[in-house]
Amino acid sequence: MNNLRILVIDDEAAIRRFLKIILEADGYTFLEASSGQEGLVMAATNRPDLIVLDLGLPDVDGVAVLKRLREWSTVPVIVLTVRDSETDKVALLDAGADDYLTKPFSTPEFQARIRVALRHTQSMPTEPVFLSGDLAVDLSDREVRVAGQIVKLTATEYEILRILILHAGKVVTQRQLLKEVWGPNAVEQTQYLRVYIGQLRKKLEQDASQPELILTEPAVGYRLRIIDA
Repeated sequence: MNNLRILVIDDEAAIRRFLKIILEADGYTFLEASSGQEGLVMAATNRPDLIVLDLGLPDVDGVAVLKRLREWSTVPVIVLTVRDSETDKVALLDAGADDYLTKPFSTPEFQARIRVALRHTQSMPTEPVFLSGDLAVDLSDREVRVAGQIVKLTATEYEILRILILHAGKVVTQRQLLKEVWGPNAVEQTQYLRVYIGQLRKKLEQDASQPELILTEPAVGYRLRIIDA
């Protein structure tokens, strides 16, 4: 048993039973709530390590629950949604979601997203060296290596990579990257981002045309994949 607690907030009993089987089989302690208000109380009293939040709750909209959680907690939240538009996905991430899954989803994908979200929270803040596959980035020395070889990045390329590393495993929206790198007046200049992401891929990926490290979430943003060495 890994002693990690996962709270599922979903009003559908069948979904909760399904996720309970998956999560308990993986060794997690399963907590559940059938409404937004109950979920907020459970989150405050039980302090789960991760929350799975459905948007279609009967009492409080899931986005409102998410915003309430973010007033006091940084617990990772994976949102379950039937809303498949890019606008909705961006809104979820901007509201504080760490990741989202569009229904219906497969069991392996759900398990993988859980592992990535938990790995991110457990390992990121304290480690000055980020590792993912052949990529090694020493954040204290600003040194980037691929397969042991130093890679020279421009200041802008490094800043984009640094932000992706700080949110490794999570989707970072185009607006967030543009705002943090170029400032609030550049949030619509997505072409900037495509150019620099392309340059980063050429320097960091084995095949820039088929990236395995910096993944695109179409019309939403980018995700830095955590690859076990």
